[in-house]
Amino acid sequence: MRRLLLASLFAAIGASAQAALPEPIARLAAEKGIPEDAIGVLVLRGDQVLVSNEAARAFTPASTMKLFTTMVGLEVLGPQFRGRTELRTSGQVSGGVLHGDLVLRGGADVDLTADAFTHMLEKLRTRGIRKIEGNLMLDRQLWQPARADAGAPPFDEAPEAYYNLIPDALLLNMNLLTLDITSDSTSIKASALPELDNVRVRSDMTLVNTDCSRWEEGWKVPEYIRSGSRVTVVLKGTFPRNCSKTNVVNVLDRTDYAERLFRATWERLGGRFTGKAYEVSAGESQAYSSLPSILLAEHVSRSLPELVRDTNKSSDNGLARTIFLSLGSLQADPQLGSRPVSDASPAEIPGGAEAAPAPMSTNARSEMMVRNWLRAHGIDDNGMVFENGSGLSRAERYSPEQMAGLLKAAQKSLWAPEFLTSLPIAAIDGTMKRRLKDSPAALHARMKTGSLKNVISAAGYVPDAEGQQCIVVVMVNHERASNGNGRAIVDGLIDWVARADGKEK
Repeated sequence: MRRLLLASLFAAIGASAQAALPEPIARLAAEKGIPEDAIGVLVLRGDQVLVSNEAARAFTPASTMKLFTTMVGLEVLGPQFRGRTELRTSGQVSGGVLHGDLVLRGGADVDLTADAFTHMLEKLRTRGIRKIEGNLMLDRQLWQPARADAGAPPFDEAPEAYYNLIPDALLLNMNLLTLDITSDSTSIKASALPELDNVRVRSDMTLVNTDCSRWEEGWKVPEYIRSGSRVTVVLKGTFPRNCSKTNVVNVLDRTDYAERLFRATWERLGGRFTGKAYEVSAGESQAYSSLPSILLAEHVSRSLPELVRDTNKSSDNGLARTIFLSLGSLQADPQLGSRPVSDASPAEIPGGAEAAPAPMSTNARSEMMVRNWLRAHGIDDNGMVFENGSGLSRAERYSPEQMAGLLKAAQKSLWAPEFLTSLPIAAIDGTMKRRLKDSPAALHARMKTGSLKNVISAAGYVPDAEGQQCIVVVMVNHERASNGNGRAIVDGLIDWVARADGKEK
Protein backbone atom coordinates (compact mmCIF):
# COMPACT_ATOMS: atom_id res chain seq x y z
CA MET A 1 0.00 0.00 0.00
CA ARG A 2 2.79 2.43 0.90
CA ARG A 3 4.52 1.67 -2.39
CA LEU A 4 1.31 2.43 -4.30
CA LEU A 5 0.77 5.69 -2.41
CA LEU A 6 4.25 6.95 -3.20
CA ALA A 7 4.01 5.79 -6.79
CA SER A 8 0.76 7.73 -7.14
CA LEU A 9 2.39 10.77 -5.57
CA PHE A 10 5.29 10.76 -8.01
CA ALA A 11 2.90 10.29 -10.92
CA ALA A 12 1.05 13.37 -9.69
CA ILE A 13 4.31 15.27 -9.55
CA GLY A 14 5.06 14.41 -13.14
CA ALA A 15 1.62 15.52 -14.25
CA SER A 16 1.49 18.66 -12.08
CA ALA A 17 0.69 21.92 -13.82
CA GLN A 18 2.77 23.80 -11.23
CA ALA A 19 6.11 23.15 -12.92
CA ALA A 20 7.64 26.57 -12.64
CA LEU A 21 9.30 28.16 -9.68
CA PRO A 22 7.19 30.69 -7.74
CA GLU A 23 7.48 34.09 -9.39
CA PRO A 24 9.54 35.75 -6.61
CA ILE A 25 11.99 32.83 -6.59
CA ALA A 26 12.29 32.80 -10.38
CA ARG A 27 12.95 36.55 -10.31
CA LEU A 28 15.57 36.13 -7.59
CA ALA A 29 17.31 33.36 -9.55
CA ALA A 30 17.44 35.60 -12.62
CA GLU A 31 18.92 38.43 -10.57
CA LYS A 32 21.61 36.08 -9.28
CA GLY A 33 22.40 34.77 -12.76
CA ILE A 34 21.36 31.21 -11.93
CA PRO A 35 19.27 29.44 -14.60
CA GLU A 36 16.10 27.70 -13.44
CA ASP A 37 17.29 24.33 -14.73
CA ALA A 38 20.13 24.49 -12.17
CA ILE A 39 17.57 24.53 -9.34
CA GLY A 40 15.83 21.33 -8.23
CA VAL A 41 12.71 21.94 -6.14
CA LEU A 42 9.81 19.91 -4.83
CA VAL A 43 7.27 21.28 -2.33
CA LEU A 44 4.42 19.06 -1.13
CA ARG A 45 1.45 19.92 1.06
CA GLY A 46 0.12 16.47 1.89
CA ASP A 47 -0.38 14.89 -1.54
CA GLN A 48 -0.71 18.29 -3.24
CA VAL A 49 2.25 19.45 -5.31
CA LEU A 50 2.87 23.16 -4.73
CA VAL A 51 6.15 23.46 -6.65
CA SER A 52 7.97 21.03 -8.91
CA ASN A 53 11.03 22.19 -10.83
CA GLU A 54 13.51 19.64 -12.21
CA ALA A 55 12.13 17.35 -9.50
CA ALA A 56 13.06 14.08 -11.21
CA ARG A 57 16.64 15.13 -11.99
CA ALA A 58 19.54 14.02 -9.77
CA PHE A 59 21.56 16.86 -8.21
CA THR A 60 24.68 17.06 -6.05
CA PRO A 61 23.09 17.33 -2.59
CA ALA A 62 25.93 18.24 -0.18
CA SER A 63 25.05 17.51 3.46
CA THR A 64 21.33 16.96 2.95
CA MET A 65 22.47 13.45 1.99
CA LYS A 66 22.78 12.85 5.73
CA LEU A 67 18.99 12.57 5.92
CA PHE A 68 19.09 9.26 4.05
CA THR A 69 21.82 7.94 6.35
CA THR A 70 20.19 9.04 9.61
CA MET A 71 16.61 8.03 8.78
CA VAL A 72 17.58 4.58 7.51
CA GLY A 73 19.97 4.28 10.47
CA LEU A 74 17.14 4.86 12.94
CA GLU A 75 14.89 2.39 11.12
CA VAL A 76 17.45 -0.39 10.66
CA LEU A 77 19.82 -0.07 13.62
CA GLY A 78 17.13 1.03 16.05
CA PRO A 79 17.16 3.71 18.76
CA GLN A 80 19.07 1.52 21.23
CA PHE A 81 22.06 1.05 18.92
CA ARG A 82 25.36 2.08 20.52
CA GLY A 83 28.95 1.77 19.42
CA ARG A 84 31.19 -0.26 21.70
CA THR A 85 34.91 -0.38 22.52
CA GLU A 86 36.51 -3.28 24.41
CA LEU A 87 39.82 -3.89 26.12
CA ARG A 88 40.46 -7.64 26.13
CA THR A 89 43.29 -10.06 26.76
CA SER A 90 43.85 -13.76 26.35
CA GLY A 91 46.89 -13.47 28.62
CA GLN A 92 47.17 -14.10 32.35
CA VAL A 93 47.31 -11.58 35.16
CA SER A 94 49.49 -12.42 38.11
CA GLY A 95 51.35 -10.30 40.64
CA GLY A 96 50.05 -7.09 39.07
CA VAL A 97 51.49 -8.02 35.66
CA LEU A 98 49.53 -8.75 32.49
CA HIS A 99 51.47 -11.48 30.68
CA GLY A 100 50.10 -11.12 27.17
CA ASP A 101 48.77 -8.66 24.62
CA LEU A 102 46.18 -6.03 25.37
CA VAL A 103 43.61 -5.92 22.55
CA LEU A 104 41.75 -2.66 21.95
CA ARG A 105 38.79 -3.68 19.79
CA GLY A 106 36.85 -0.99 17.97
CA GLY A 107 33.10 -1.11 17.50
CA ALA A 108 32.13 2.22 15.88
CA ASP A 109 32.27 4.09 19.18
CA VAL A 110 32.31 7.78 18.23
CA ASP A 111 32.46 8.81 21.90
CA LEU A 112 35.82 7.20 22.63
CA THR A 113 37.39 10.45 23.81
CA ALA A 114 40.68 10.78 25.65
CA ASP A 115 38.73 11.03 28.91
CA ALA A 116 36.70 7.90 28.12
CA PHE A 117 39.92 6.04 27.27
CA THR A 118 41.44 7.18 30.58
CA HIS A 119 38.46 5.70 32.45
CA MET A 120 38.93 2.40 30.62
CA LEU A 121 42.59 2.28 31.67
CA GLU A 122 41.63 3.20 35.23
CA LYS A 123 39.55 0.01 35.30
CA LEU A 124 42.72 -1.94 34.49
CA ARG A 125 44.41 -0.34 37.47
CA THR A 126 41.46 -1.21 39.74
CA ARG A 127 41.97 -4.83 38.66
CA GLY A 128 45.47 -4.59 40.08
CA ILE A 129 47.29 -4.41 36.74
CA ARG A 130 50.33 -2.16 36.97
CA LYS A 131 52.55 -3.59 34.22
CA ILE A 132 51.77 -4.87 30.73
CA GLU A 133 54.30 -7.33 29.31
CA GLY A 134 52.78 -7.56 25.86
CA ASN A 135 51.77 -5.34 22.98
CA LEU A 136 48.83 -3.04 22.41
CA MET A 137 46.89 -4.61 19.54
CA LEU A 138 44.58 -2.20 17.70
CA ASP A 139 41.63 -4.04 16.14
CA ARG A 140 39.81 -1.91 13.53
CA GLN A 141 38.49 -4.89 11.55
CA LEU A 142 34.77 -4.33 12.10
CA TRP A 143 34.75 -2.41 8.81
CA GLN A 144 36.42 -3.45 5.58
CA PRO A 145 38.71 -1.99 4.51
CA ALA A 146 39.79 -1.31 8.07
CA ARG A 147 41.57 1.91 7.10
CA ALA A 148 39.60 3.64 4.36
CA ASP A 149 41.63 6.78 5.07
CA ALA A 150 44.93 5.16 4.07
CA GLY A 151 45.97 6.53 0.69
CA ALA A 152 42.70 8.40 0.17
CA PRO A 153 43.22 11.68 -1.70
CA PRO A 154 42.26 14.82 0.25
CA PHE A 155 38.78 16.11 -0.50
CA ASP A 156 39.95 19.71 -0.52
CA GLU A 157 42.81 21.93 0.62
CA ALA A 158 42.19 21.22 4.34
CA PRO A 159 42.95 17.51 4.90
CA GLU A 160 43.74 18.19 8.58
CA ALA A 161 40.32 19.67 9.31
CA TYR A 162 37.82 17.74 11.43
CA TYR A 163 35.09 17.87 8.78
CA ASN A 164 37.39 15.90 6.44
CA LEU A 165 38.08 13.11 8.96
CA ILE A 166 37.52 9.63 7.50
CA PRO A 167 36.40 7.39 10.38
CA ASP A 168 37.43 3.83 11.18
CA ALA A 169 35.89 1.41 13.66
CA LEU A 170 38.51 2.29 16.30
CA LEU A 171 38.92 6.05 16.15
CA LEU A 172 40.55 6.96 19.44
CA ASN A 173 39.71 10.56 20.38
CA MET A 174 38.89 11.08 16.68
CA ASN A 175 42.70 11.12 16.20
CA LEU A 176 42.53 14.84 16.96
CA LEU A 177 44.85 17.30 18.62
CA THR A 178 43.24 20.36 20.17
CA LEU A 179 45.56 23.31 19.62
CA ASP A 180 45.44 26.39 21.83
CA ILE A 181 47.16 29.29 20.07
CA THR A 182 47.74 32.61 21.82
CA SER A 183 49.66 35.66 20.65
CA ASP A 184 50.66 39.05 21.99
CA SER A 185 52.29 41.82 19.99
CA THR A 186 55.62 40.00 19.57
CA SER A 187 55.23 36.23 20.05
CA ILE A 188 53.01 33.18 19.64
CA LYS A 189 52.50 30.36 22.14
CA ALA A 190 50.96 27.03 21.19
CA SER A 191 50.02 23.97 23.23
CA ALA A 192 48.09 20.79 22.52
CA LEU A 193 45.74 18.37 24.25
CA PRO A 194 45.43 15.49 24.90
CA GLU A 195 48.88 14.77 26.26
CA LEU A 196 50.73 12.41 23.91
CA ASP A 197 53.99 10.68 24.70
CA ASN A 198 56.95 12.53 23.15
CA VAL A 199 54.82 14.92 21.08
CA ARG A 200 55.25 18.65 21.14
CA VAL A 201 53.89 21.61 19.19
CA ARG A 202 56.00 24.41 17.75
CA SER A 203 54.86 27.55 15.99
CA ASP A 204 56.54 28.77 12.82
CA MET A 205 53.64 31.14 12.18
CA THR A 206 54.20 34.77 11.28
CA LEU A 207 52.43 37.50 13.25
CA VAL A 208 50.26 39.85 11.16
CA ASN A 209 48.14 42.90 11.85
CA THR A 210 44.77 41.34 11.11
CA ASP A 211 41.52 41.16 13.02
CA CYS A 212 41.38 38.06 15.21
CA SER A 213 38.12 36.96 13.57
CA ARG A 214 40.02 36.47 10.30
CA TRP A 215 42.68 34.14 11.72
CA GLU A 216 41.67 31.25 9.44
CA GLU A 217 42.68 33.21 6.34
CA GLY A 218 46.35 32.71 7.21
CA TRP A 219 46.08 29.12 8.40
CA LYS A 220 48.09 26.43 6.58
CA VAL A 221 48.26 22.67 7.03
CA PRO A 222 50.63 21.90 9.95
CA GLU A 223 53.80 19.94 9.28
CA TYR A 224 54.43 16.59 10.99
CA ILE A 225 58.11 15.96 11.76
CA ARG A 226 59.39 12.70 13.27
CA SER A 227 62.89 12.42 14.74
CA GLY A 228 63.53 9.12 16.48
CA SER A 229 60.81 8.69 19.07
CA ARG A 230 59.95 12.41 19.11
CA VAL A 231 57.23 13.99 16.99
CA THR A 232 56.90 17.72 16.42
CA VAL A 233 53.77 19.33 15.01
CA VAL A 234 54.87 22.58 13.36
CA LEU A 235 52.22 25.25 12.85
CA LYS A 236 52.48 27.15 9.57
CA GLY A 237 51.02 30.29 8.03
CA THR A 238 50.14 33.58 9.70
CA PHE A 239 48.33 34.49 12.92
CA PRO A 240 46.92 37.84 14.15
CA ARG A 241 48.61 39.74 16.94
CA ASN A 242 46.87 39.81 20.35
CA CYS A 243 44.65 36.89 19.47
CA SER A 244 43.64 33.63 21.14
CA LYS A 245 42.06 30.75 19.21
CA THR A 246 41.48 27.00 19.49
CA ASN A 247 41.61 24.65 16.53
CA VAL A 248 41.41 20.87 16.20
CA VAL A 249 43.58 19.05 13.67
CA ASN A 250 44.05 15.51 12.41
CA VAL A 251 47.70 15.30 11.43
CA LEU A 252 49.23 12.29 13.25
CA ASP A 253 49.40 8.70 12.04
CA ARG A 254 46.59 6.79 13.74
CA THR A 255 48.65 3.91 15.10
CA ASP A 256 51.28 6.32 16.37
CA TYR A 257 48.61 8.54 17.93
CA ALA A 258 46.96 5.60 19.73
CA GLU A 259 50.26 4.31 21.11
CA ARG A 260 51.37 7.74 22.31
CA LEU A 261 48.04 8.47 23.97
CA PHE A 262 48.09 5.03 25.61
CA ARG A 263 51.65 5.43 26.89
CA ALA A 264 51.08 8.93 28.27
CA THR A 265 47.81 7.98 29.97
CA TRP A 266 48.99 4.63 31.33
CA GLU A 267 52.17 6.15 32.77
CA ARG A 268 50.19 9.00 34.30
CA LEU A 269 48.08 6.35 36.07
CA GLY A 270 51.23 4.75 37.44
CA GLY A 271 51.42 1.87 34.97
CA ARG A 272 54.31 0.45 32.94
CA PHE A 273 54.28 -0.76 29.35
CA THR A 274 57.13 -2.64 27.70
CA GLY A 275 55.62 -3.33 24.27
CA LYS A 276 54.53 -1.45 21.16
CA ALA A 277 51.27 -0.78 19.34
CA TYR A 278 50.37 -2.84 16.26
CA GLU A 279 47.46 -2.86 13.83
CA VAL A 280 45.59 -6.17 13.89
CA SER A 281 44.96 -7.79 10.50
CA ALA A 282 41.66 -9.43 9.57
CA GLY A 283 43.16 -12.88 10.17
CA GLU A 284 44.60 -11.86 13.52
CA SER A 285 41.25 -10.39 14.55
CA GLN A 286 39.54 -13.71 13.80
CA ALA A 287 42.27 -15.55 15.71
CA TYR A 288 41.83 -13.31 18.75
CA SER A 289 38.07 -13.81 18.57
CA SER A 290 38.45 -17.58 18.64
CA LEU A 291 40.61 -17.55 21.78
CA PRO A 292 39.18 -17.49 25.30
CA SER A 293 39.62 -13.93 26.49
CA ILE A 294 38.86 -11.70 29.46
CA LEU A 295 36.93 -8.45 29.07
CA LEU A 296 38.98 -6.01 31.13
CA ALA A 297 37.09 -2.80 30.35
CA GLU A 298 34.52 -1.46 27.93
CA HIS A 299 32.98 1.80 26.77
CA VAL A 300 29.74 2.41 24.89
CA SER A 301 28.71 5.46 22.92
CA ARG A 302 25.58 7.51 23.29
CA SER A 303 22.42 6.01 21.84
CA LEU A 304 21.71 6.43 18.13
CA PRO A 305 19.03 9.16 18.47
CA GLU A 306 21.57 11.35 20.29
CA LEU A 307 24.13 10.73 17.55
CA VAL A 308 21.55 11.43 14.83
CA ARG A 309 20.71 14.73 16.50
CA ASP A 310 24.37 15.80 16.57
CA THR A 311 24.84 14.56 13.00
CA ASN A 312 22.04 16.66 11.53
CA LYS A 313 22.07 19.71 13.80
CA SER A 314 25.78 20.43 13.28
CA SER A 315 26.16 18.55 9.97
CA ASP A 316 28.89 16.29 11.35
CA ASN A 317 30.49 14.30 8.52
CA GLY A 318 32.36 11.89 10.81
CA LEU A 319 29.21 10.92 12.68
CA ALA A 320 27.26 10.49 9.44
CA ARG A 321 29.93 8.25 7.92
CA THR A 322 30.06 6.18 11.12
CA ILE A 323 26.30 5.61 11.08
CA PHE A 324 26.45 4.77 7.37
CA LEU A 325 29.24 2.20 7.84
CA SER A 326 27.51 0.76 10.90
CA LEU A 327 24.62 -0.18 8.60
CA GLY A 328 27.04 -2.20 6.49
CA SER A 329 28.85 -3.84 9.40
CA LEU A 330 25.56 -5.51 10.42
CA GLN A 331 24.50 -6.36 6.88
CA ALA A 332 25.50 -9.86 5.76
CA ASP A 333 27.58 -10.22 2.62
CA PRO A 334 25.28 -12.09 0.16
CA GLN A 335 28.31 -14.02 -1.11
CA LEU A 336 29.03 -15.45 2.35
CA GLY A 337 25.60 -16.31 3.71
CA SER A 338 23.76 -14.85 6.65
CA ARG A 339 26.63 -13.61 8.82
CA PRO A 340 28.84 -10.52 8.53
CA VAL A 341 32.00 -10.92 6.45
CA SER A 342 34.24 -10.52 9.49
CA ASP A 343 32.75 -13.72 11.02
CA ALA A 344 33.49 -15.99 8.04
CA SER A 345 36.79 -17.82 7.83
CA PRO A 346 38.37 -19.06 4.55
CA ALA A 347 37.65 -22.65 5.60
CA GLU A 348 33.92 -21.93 5.63
CA ILE A 349 33.91 -20.76 2.00
CA PRO A 350 33.59 -23.52 -0.64
CA GLY A 351 36.92 -23.93 -2.39
CA GLY A 352 38.89 -22.20 0.37
CA ALA A 353 40.39 -18.73 0.44
CA GLU A 354 41.88 -18.88 -3.08
CA ALA A 355 38.52 -19.72 -4.67
CA ALA A 356 36.52 -17.25 -2.60
CA PRO A 357 35.13 -14.18 -4.34
CA ALA A 358 36.31 -10.85 -3.00
CA PRO A 359 33.91 -9.80 -0.23
CA MET A 360 31.93 -6.63 -0.57
CA SER A 361 33.30 -3.63 1.24
CA THR A 362 31.41 -2.42 4.28
CA ASN A 363 30.60 0.75 2.35
CA ALA A 364 29.04 -1.26 -0.47
CA ARG A 365 26.96 -3.28 1.99
CA SER A 366 25.82 -0.04 3.65
CA GLU A 367 24.68 1.28 0.29
CA MET A 368 22.82 -1.97 -0.37
CA MET A 369 21.04 -1.64 2.99
CA VAL A 370 19.92 1.93 2.22
CA ARG A 371 18.73 1.02 -1.28
CA ASN A 372 16.79 -1.99 0.05
CA TRP A 373 15.04 0.26 2.58
CA LEU A 374 14.17 2.82 -0.08
CA ARG A 375 12.72 0.18 -2.40
CA ALA A 376 10.74 -1.37 0.45
CA HIS A 377 9.15 2.05 0.98
CA GLY A 378 8.26 2.53 -2.67
CA ILE A 379 11.06 4.99 -3.42
CA ASP A 380 12.75 4.51 -6.80
CA ASP A 381 16.52 4.60 -6.22
CA ASN A 382 17.46 4.79 -9.90
CA GLY A 383 19.96 7.58 -10.52
CA MET A 384 20.97 7.85 -6.88
CA VAL A 385 24.71 7.74 -6.14
CA PHE A 386 26.13 6.94 -2.70
CA GLU A 387 29.77 7.42 -1.78
CA ASN A 388 29.98 7.83 1.99
CA GLY A 389 26.50 8.85 3.18
CA SER A 390 27.59 12.26 4.49
CA GLY A 391 27.30 14.46 1.39
CA LEU A 392 30.98 15.42 1.57
CA SER A 393 31.32 14.22 -1.98
CA ARG A 394 31.24 15.37 -5.56
CA ALA A 395 29.84 12.01 -6.65
CA GLU A 396 26.73 11.62 -4.49
CA ARG A 397 23.40 12.34 -6.17
CA TYR A 398 19.68 12.20 -5.55
CA SER A 399 16.59 13.90 -6.99
CA PRO A 400 14.08 16.10 -5.16
CA GLU A 401 11.49 13.38 -5.74
CA GLN A 402 13.64 10.81 -3.95
CA MET A 403 14.27 13.07 -0.96
CA ALA A 404 10.58 13.93 -0.77
CA GLY A 405 9.84 10.21 -0.71
CA LEU A 406 12.22 9.77 2.22
CA LEU A 407 10.72 12.70 4.14
CA LYS A 408 7.19 11.43 3.53
CA ALA A 409 8.11 7.92 4.71
CA ALA A 410 9.86 9.42 7.75
CA GLN A 411 6.58 11.03 8.86
CA LYS A 412 5.09 7.52 9.26
CA SER A 413 8.12 5.99 10.97
CA LEU A 414 8.04 4.81 14.58
CA TRP A 415 11.10 7.00 15.03
CA ALA A 416 9.62 10.12 13.41
CA PRO A 417 9.96 12.15 16.66
CA GLU A 418 13.67 11.30 16.96
CA PHE A 419 14.25 12.15 13.31
CA LEU A 420 12.31 15.42 13.44
CA THR A 421 14.11 16.48 16.61
CA SER A 422 17.45 16.13 14.83
CA LEU A 423 16.68 18.74 12.17
CA PRO A 424 17.98 22.31 12.63
CA ILE A 425 15.27 24.82 13.51
CA ALA A 426 15.19 28.10 11.60
CA ALA A 427 16.54 31.04 13.65
CA ILE A 428 17.07 28.74 16.66
CA ASP A 429 19.88 26.19 16.38
CA GLY A 430 22.28 24.12 14.32
CA THR A 431 23.13 25.24 10.82
CA MET A 432 19.85 27.23 10.66
CA LYS A 433 20.58 29.31 13.75
CA ARG A 434 21.25 32.57 11.90
CA ARG A 435 18.83 32.09 9.03
CA LEU A 436 15.29 33.35 8.36
CA LYS A 437 15.02 35.36 11.59
CA ASP A 438 12.55 37.80 10.00
CA SER A 439 10.48 35.13 8.29
CA PRO A 440 7.34 33.34 9.51
CA ALA A 441 9.47 30.21 9.05
CA ALA A 442 11.52 31.25 12.10
CA LEU A 443 11.02 28.87 15.06
CA HIS A 444 8.90 26.57 12.87
CA ALA A 445 10.82 25.31 9.83
CA ARG A 446 13.00 22.25 10.45
CA MET A 447 15.52 22.00 7.64
CA LYS A 448 18.74 20.08 7.05
CA THR A 449 21.13 22.27 5.08
CA GLY A 450 24.02 21.49 2.77
CA SER A 451 26.82 23.42 1.12
CA LEU A 452 29.81 22.69 -1.07
CA LYS A 453 31.52 24.80 -3.67
CA ASN A 454 28.84 25.53 -6.28
CA VAL A 455 26.22 23.61 -4.25
CA ILE A 456 23.60 24.90 -1.80
CA SER A 457 20.71 22.73 -0.58
CA ALA A 458 18.07 22.23 2.08
CA ALA A 459 15.45 19.60 2.84
CA GLY A 460 12.90 19.17 5.59
CA TYR A 461 9.55 20.40 6.85
CA VAL A 462 8.00 23.88 6.76
CA PRO A 463 4.49 24.68 8.06
CA ASP A 464 2.56 27.02 5.76
CA ALA A 465 0.56 30.07 6.86
CA GLU A 466 -2.32 27.81 7.93
CA GLY A 467 -0.05 25.56 9.97
CA GLN A 468 -0.14 22.63 7.53
CA GLN A 469 3.17 20.81 7.33
CA CYS A 470 4.86 20.94 3.92
CA ILE A 471 7.76 18.88 2.65
CA VAL A 472 10.38 21.14 1.07
CA VAL A 473 13.38 20.02 -0.99
CA VAL A 474 15.60 22.50 -2.84
CA MET A 475 19.05 22.12 -4.42
CA VAL A 476 21.06 24.69 -6.35
CA ASN A 477 23.92 23.36 -8.48
CA HIS A 478 25.67 26.21 -10.30
CA GLU A 479 28.98 28.07 -10.32
CA ARG A 480 27.14 31.16 -9.05
CA ALA A 481 25.63 29.32 -6.06
CA SER A 482 28.39 30.58 -3.73
CA ASN A 483 28.70 34.04 -2.16
CA GLY A 484 25.20 33.89 -0.73
CA ASN A 485 23.40 33.54 -4.06
CA GLY A 486 22.25 29.94 -3.65
CA ARG A 487 21.43 30.50 0.00
CA ALA A 488 19.20 33.47 -0.93
CA ILE A 489 17.22 31.21 -3.28
CA VAL A 490 16.92 28.42 -0.69
CA ASP A 491 15.85 30.77 2.10
CA GLY A 492 13.53 32.61 -0.26
CA LEU A 493 11.72 29.38 -1.11
CA ILE A 494 11.39 28.39 2.56
CA ASP A 495 9.98 31.84 3.33
CA TRP A 496 7.56 31.57 0.39
CA VAL A 497 6.24 28.22 1.69
CA ALA A 498 5.86 29.63 5.22
CA ARG A 499 3.72 32.48 3.82
CA ALA A 500 1.59 30.25 1.54
CA ASP A 501 -2.07 30.51 2.52
CA GLY A 502 -3.49 27.45 0.85
CA LYS A 503 -4.51 29.14 -2.41
CA GLU A 504 -1.33 28.16 -4.27
CA LYS A 505 -1.63 25.37 -6.82
